[in-house]
Amino acid sequence: MNITIDREVLLENLNIISRGLPNKSPMPIITGIKFYATDVDLFMTSSNNDISVEVTVSDQSLNIVEAGSTVVPGRLFIDIIRKINSKKVNLFLSDDRILIIKADRGEYKLHIMDALEYPKIDFVPLENPLVLHSDIIKSLVKETVFATAQTEKKPILAGVNFSHNGGNLVVTATDSFRLSQKITSIAEYSDFNLTIPNKSLDELVKALDNYDGDVSLYFTQNRLLAQFRNVCFQTRLLEGNYPDTSRLIPSTFPIVIKFNKDELVEAVERVSLLSPRDKERDKEITYSIIKLSIRKDRTVEISTNNTVYGDAREEVIPTYVDAENPITIGFSSRYLLEALKSFMSTEISLNLTGEIRPFVIRGEKDANLTQLILPVRMD
Repeated sequence: MNITIDREVLLENLNIISRGLPNKSPMPIITGIKFYATDVDLFMTSSNNDISVEVTVSDQSLNIVEAGSTVVPGRLFIDIIRKINSKKVNLFLSDDRILIIKADRGEYKLHIMDALEYPKIDFVPLENPLVLHSDIIKSLVKETVFATAQTEKKPILAGVNFSHNGGNLVVTATDSFRLSQKITSIAEYSDFNLTIPNKSLDELVKALDNYDGDVSLYFTQNRLLAQFRNVCFQTRLLEGNYPDTSRLIPSTFPIVIKFNKDELVEAVERVSLLSPRDKERDKEITYSIIKLSIRKDRTVEISTNNTVYGDAREEVIPTYVDAENPITIGFSSRYLLEALKSFMSTEISLNLTGEIRPFVIRGEKDANLTQLILPVRMD
């Protein structure tokens, strides 16, 4: 293999390929990037247990002097390409299993691995795609993925559920203590129900960061493939039945409080500086507990009590209050802040049914986005 390519073009594609590289693996070959050059195109592949990524480079700056294949140490190779300043990069193999990288006056030699030992990646057949714009995918993920479970106690909850029925795409995430759900109307497509690992979705959003266009999604029973530009991004799907969350969201709310979102976020951030963190040892219960109280005069107070450091309380002026009686509800400030920051609206509403019942957050301009949080007992 002997190729020359613009460094910027190579680095742009390597940044996407890096999404499939494991930090470590008992199989050294998996930590590498597979290069396969034909007479016309350059293919680069990375893979771990969850994600496989392949890019096809057909840039006009690519000059393939000699076809061939190899596997290079992934992250080390990316670091080298990222640090060098040369406009052009020449990559070629020597006889003693060495990849030589030439860039201006610099020369780097890397020990390579045998491409024949690299596992074969079977990508999902490109048939019957669901086509969504990249902005829709990025929005759906960012508005929900933070609510997934961060441990493997319930593996299915470590993913975001995507289901389609009757023209509505319903995207749901929950860790049993909160729920995030977004409903989006899409073009006609067959019904499906699948759960995608949260880490895979995070990496997909990063891969789509500078892309503005359509993404074709292909499904099988256990895999999903996203194809865009010159990229094939494939992830495994989580096995098992996602819990039915349809009955968790109340239909009526006797108590509604509206706030300026930014003012509420700032007040909660200040008060939560003193909130107790006794349960932080359990990553599933990283609660920084605060209280929200509606007084008789319909003013709203946010407070916390910390026996070690002290107390904090702050009055927040709502834009609207509909509540017949005073009420105090306790919850995780972290959960509330993450939920609030998912909204684009400047005004949001907290919709309550009682002190120990789940409450729902909605935004005036965020159609079909629902955030639900379970309160904690304040006894």
